[in-house]
Amino acid sequence: MPSTATGVPRCATCHHSLPWIVEATAGEFDDAVATSALPVVVDLWAPWCGPCRMVSPLLEELATDLAGSIKLVKVNVDEAPGISARFGVQGIPTFLLLDHGTEKGRLVGAHPLHELRAWVQQSSTA
Repeated sequence: MPSTATGVPRCATCHHSLPWIVEATAGEFDDAVATSALPVVVDLWAPWCGPCRMVSPLLEELATDLAGSIKLVKVNVDEAPGISARFGVQGIPTFLLLDHGTEKGRLVGAHPLHELRAWVQQSSTA
């Protein structure tokens, strides 16, 4: 899936929702967030960050579990420092829940899957 596609990804054969996981560069970020019909979970991470690497598979599992309900956008803060500066990020991993570009929730640090799920569900209804 391209990072800036609209709609909700679905399987062409069975029509079930597919997980929407993309990596966005600084140049793609605004379009990836603004064009999404779904709430966007932004993962601000870095390859050298141990907690970031630990939580990444959990986020992918969450995106799979919530397919059709969220879009996961991963942003490498080393390659897009302006994005982390724009949101005032002081530590990674940081997760943002954005709805049409507006921040609805923020979570800092590595958390277990059940906490990530509860945060997404609570933030998306706020």
